[in-house]
Amino acid sequence: MSGARLRLGRLFNRQSGRSFVAAIDHGVTLGVPTGAERAVEAVERVVACEPDAVLIAPGLLAKTADLFAFRGAPAPIVRADWIVNDPRLNDLGEAYRVLVSPTHAAHLGADAFILFLILGVQEGAMFADNVRAVAAAAEEAHKVGLPLLVETVAWGSRVTDRKDADLLAFGCRMAAELGADAVKTEWTGDVASMRQVIEGCPAPVLVLGGPKTDTPEPTLAATRGAMDAGAKGVVYGRNVWQADDPLDVARQLREIIHGGAVLVGD
Repeated sequence: MSGARLRLGRLFNRQSGRSFVAAIDHGVTLGVPTGAERAVEAVERVVACEPDAVLIAPGLLAKTADLFAFRGAPAPIVRADWIVNDPRLNDLGEAYRVLVSPTHAAHLGADAFILFLILGVQEGAMFADNVRAVAAAAEEAHKVGLPLLVETVAWGSRVTDRKDADLLAFGCRMAAELGADAVKTEWTGDVASMRQVIEGCPAPVLVLGGPKTDTPEPTLAATRGAMDAGAKGVVYGRNVWQADDPLDVARQLREIIHGGAVLVGD
């Protein structure tokens, strides 16, 4: 078994085979999100929610490494790239850059490494560069024993429906064939179309949470639907740590994702 496969397995609960990942990497592209103004305290709250893994930026992982330095701690997944993803920067146009190498992520203590694959961008050269970056990262990540996750999203300016199942299925399959060990993508909105995306992807698929909803119910319902469709977990940020009661929302998510599985360490 390779180091990448071993570390990929650490992201998933042994009994359920699924993963609850909490994301706190928003500061890379969104500045200072509401509810995470004090970055270190925000990470503390996220870790207290007992996710299986935490998606986090490299600088913030370096500043909070002690929160992950114990047996049973969530696995850190390092956000390694940057896109224009804030309305205040829309006048800059579309852009994509890789910022961190898998080797550096490993030095920081990451258990995995994640890059975007952005579908529907205006410029073909940008998309080609993005594809090449994913393939190169897969090669280097596997050499240093890290699994690569690819966040496949239809966020380009040419896209009219970010939940287009056909387009997402295309992108998720591409990500897996480029070397992704797992894929993060949109919840398409219903079980049948989500199953189409998952069945076409020969890598575990996790669904993202998106913008904060007014109540937890839409997130919980989407999670149930994603599990029914065959998703291997979720990657949720604002709908966890911006919730009125993050610990309770996290508890309900763990129950949906892991079902009756006995959590390791319980």
